[in-house]
Amino acid sequence: MPVKRYLRQRFFPQLWCAGCGHGQIMASLIRAIEELGLQKNNVVVVSGIGCSSRMPGYLDFHTLHTLHGRALAFATGVKMGRPELNVIVPMGDGDASAIGGNHLIHAARRNINITAIVMNNNIYGMTGGQSSPTTPVAAKSTTAPLGNIDPAFDLVELAKGAGASFVARSTTYHSKEMQNMFVKAINHKGFSFVEVLTQCPTYYGRKNEGVSPTEMMKKFATTTTSIGSPKKKENPELIERGVFVDQERTEYASSYCEMINQMRKQK
Repeated sequence: MPVKRYLRQRFFPQLWCAGCGHGQIMASLIRAIEELGLQKNNVVVVSGIGCSSRMPGYLDFHTLHTLHGRALAFATGVKMGRPELNVIVPMGDGDASAIGGNHLIHAARRNINITAIVMNNNIYGMTGGQSSPTTPVAAKSTTAPLGNIDPAFDLVELAKGAGASFVARSTTYHSKEMQNMFVKAINHKGFSFVEVLTQCPTYYGRKNEGVSPTEMMKKFATTTTSIGSPKKKENPELIERGVFVDQERTEYASSYCEMINQMRKQK
């Protein structure tokens, strides 16, 4: 596959830590875009601030590197102005569900045709390893050296509750599954939310896992299971993977365009 034509090679070698899963997510996204046959000029990648947000710098599409937590707000503006474009928003777990949480729930509620990819490594990786809204209870971080006491968000349940019309979850271990979910999410006409469980060996791994980045990734094979698997009944602690929601709903930008056209006709 001609991966290089999708990359801004002048920015390589990339700056993600050795063993970080974000490069794997970017690779699966590139493969999904190649599979869909999308023209590079018809793709816009919008990010906020964080480890995940380095992605627009590496991808050779139209890109916006914006404010922390505000990527979906900028992406909404892009989609409303140019509804024919494919708008993809890579975010971190803190970027999406802490400072950006309000933008997430309203983008989902509106059902605007944007693909949101949340790269969930359970930590603020770029700014020093602080706890995020997805850090598990008892997990250690720089802001919780004795262990986190805050309950963690289930991002899939959050997206479902906010009204996202496509909701899915995969991991960096399940790369082909992840690619297939990206294909479905980009094809979906409405707000698509894909959570990808990924490894942060530098901050989360060193403080909690005590294993290599490869072993961190391999743990996703034993700590997750597909939706409806009997394994979930045997072990309720397993995290489910798959497509949780895939439904047709009126898309926001198209409804807005229809309203504007009706107003023009009335004049």
